[in-house]
Amino acid sequence: MKKKMALCTPIPDKKLDIIKEYCDVTICGELKHGKGNVTEEMTREECMGSELVVLGDEYAGADTITAWANAGMKFLGVAKGTPATVDYDAIANAGLELSYTPGRNRVAVAEFCIGMMIASTRRLALSSTGLQKGEHLGAPVDDVYNVPDVKNVTWGPLDANHPFTDYGIGFELYGKTLGIAGYGAIGREVAVRAMAFGMDVIAYDPYCPVEKIEADGAKAVDLDTMLSQSDIISIHLPVLPSTKGMVNKDWFSKMKKTAYVINTARAAVIDQKDFVEALQNGTIAGAAVDVFWQEPIPANHPLLSMRNVTLTPHMAGLTTDVDGWSGNMMGDEVIAYLKGEPRKYLWKLKK
Repeated sequence: MKKKMALCTPIPDKKLDIIKEYCDVTICGELKHGKGNVTEEMTREECMGSELVVLGDEYAGADTITAWANAGMKFLGVAKGTPATVDYDAIANAGLELSYTPGRNRVAVAEFCIGMMIASTRRLALSSTGLQKGEHLGAPVDDVYNVPDVKNVTWGPLDANHPFTDYGIGFELYGKTLGIAGYGAIGREVAVRAMAFGMDVIAYDPYCPVEKIEADGAKAVDLDTMLSQSDIISIHLPVLPSTKGMVNKDWFSKMKKTAYVINTARAAVIDQKDFVEALQNGTIAGAAVDVFWQEPIPANHPLLSMRNVTLTPHMAGLTTDVDGWSGNMMGDEVIAYLKGEPRKYLWKLKK
């Protein structure tokens, strides 16, 4: 008799075909109803009685986990880089392990992170928004396609009202020092790409072996060295009791006044008030931020009015490719379980 599996997130057909040799698969959760259209109660009911439950963004609290375990669940997977949508204690108390998909969006976030570095240091968002708002424009013309024959087309004259003066011109990444706080899957991908731009990369991560960091061509350093030497610091820290608010005024006071902070990790690792004050007071030059302490960000948040800050709505990890990476990883976890083989991606339930 085949096992019962409840599937709430996509798995590529090639791997799903293998899984179906062992399981009767029922489509549930957001995979059935669409993003944002599922409650925990719906997920609990639809997945009840399945030996294998694979979630995406669905929530499963302690009562749900316990009910599933009592009904025969033996495999639980969450196709997320950080499976924060399930109750770890309930999973541990049920004697289960939790499969997840670490680094599923590491390429997406790393590429976005490099983009944020360029956007902030070269004032891309500020200048683009300024032009669209009507700043520094020429007078209207009757026919925009009737272009005068000018050999050297420039945005002149270079005076106090010039966009270069207003927006600033920024610096190149080449030859600058990038500090990476947290050398995990995403931090490493950022480091490799930054080195392709000719940056010197230093990394602070007391839990990552020095050999692993230096094998990539980066240099492992202590916190004070990273803060004082970096032209840009990219945050890749997980949210733990020990890291909440870790990036604070002590960090900012040790940084170069010309330095930028890039955060595509989680807002909670940065002390919000200290961060705002450092940007307002010129303690640091600027920042690019994709994650916030409340989302959507409140309309009256001071970051929204700062010209030295580039903001995006928590989209660094979202591409059309991420579900494919995630589905392949979770497919491997399910297949390993079904074949009685060791699983590769297991979350540490007790930290």
